[in-house]
Amino acid sequence: MARRVVVTGGSVITALGFELSDFWDRLCSGKSGITTFERFDSSDLKVKFAGEIKDFSLSDHTDLTIKDARRLDRFSQFAMAAAHKSIHQSQADFTKEDPFRCGVLVGSGIGGLQEIEAQHSNLFGRGSSRVSPFMIPKIMVNAAGGNISVNWGLKGPNIAIATACASATNAIGDAFKLIQHDVAEIMVTGGTEAPITPMGVSGFARMKALSTRNDEPERASRPFDMERDGFVLAEGAGLVVLEEREHAIKRGAPIFAEVLGYGVSADASHITAPDPTGAGASYAMTQALKDAKLNLDDIDYVNAHGTSTPLGDKAETFALKKVFESHAKKMAVSSTKSQLGHLLGASGGVEFIVGMLALQNQVIPPTINLENPDPDCDLDYVPDEPRETKVNYVLSNSFGFGGHNACLVLGRAT
Repeated sequence: MARRVVVTGGSVITALGFELSDFWDRLCSGKSGITTFERFDSSDLKVKFAGEIKDFSLSDHTDLTIKDARRLDRFSQFAMAAAHKSIHQSQADFTKEDPFRCGVLVGSGIGGLQEIEAQHSNLFGRGSSRVSPFMIPKIMVNAAGGNISVNWGLKGPNIAIATACASATNAIGDAFKLIQHDVAEIMVTGGTEAPITPMGVSGFARMKALSTRNDEPERASRPFDMERDGFVLAEGAGLVVLEEREHAIKRGAPIFAEVLGYGVSADASHITAPDPTGAGASYAMTQALKDAKLNLDDIDYVNAHGTSTPLGDKAETFALKKVFESHAKKMAVSSTKSQLGHLLGASGGVEFIVGMLALQNQVIPPTINLENPDPDCDLDYVPDEPRETKVNYVLSNSFGFGGHNACLVLGRAT
């Protein structure tokens, strides 16, 4: 019998807040974290807004100093802060654990983009001697997980995942399997991203992936709405502590949810556009349900990938109907990207935690800005208002550029 895996800690760093209680209250109140840029001059940019995190300082969330923070790119700083909060919540004391049975698996779609831009400017503006010796260990995608491993002395599996917007979901799913198959007892896992830089915004805008609703940023992310015109870039992290259930019970850890199933697939269709038939997404959802040993009508809530792109929302709706058949219109589906924006490689980590909180509170957060529903998107998207209802099982979807599909099933802690 496969070992059971539970969630004993979780934390978010988002534009809607850093503390889970505040984050959840704002999410269920329908607040938007989307604002005009403040960190850099956007006068030359086509898109001037994002889910930008304000007033973040690593030293406010960890015992790391300002000097320590300078050696970490912003995406690693987010990860370190979320790891600190998650581990604290889990009450894990790694000095009492076998370090080779404790690991890290953190995803990021891009890695240290802020540092890449800064050192590019140094190279071409001031010469090669001005390139920082810390550049490489700051930009690498595995820097976030590596720093968590070093800081907490975790000597077990230490892996980085880079599958674009599916990164965090792949990371949590792979960590789940490592524990299930007795490779580890505890894994710190999730995703982190810091893509809000002039180059990052320009790149996504030039490929016409972003909404250009500069005059009303808080209404720009509108999944499943007829007037959606692209996603809203966001930054942050969502990390959890996963643990073998008996191990967690033995040490008296809090248990917030159970991870039940994981499914993955590839579209093998287009490097950025989703497969319009939904075949890949459907297969990943079906595999996650099969892994969880659940029936279609067991799922109460789907936290959709729901990015607010014309093609993506339509394809996901089609895939949900293909998988769930008649149950598709009976279950609740919402996209919290309508409030948070799209955290790319971190989105699945934050949304996994949203699913955990929905199970705990028996409340489904809304999809805001859904004012003129697309006829092709005809499911119950929980528009505008949260819904108090029975939530026993949650499906969380993440689909990334490159055709990556990853889905997780969570259940209430028992």
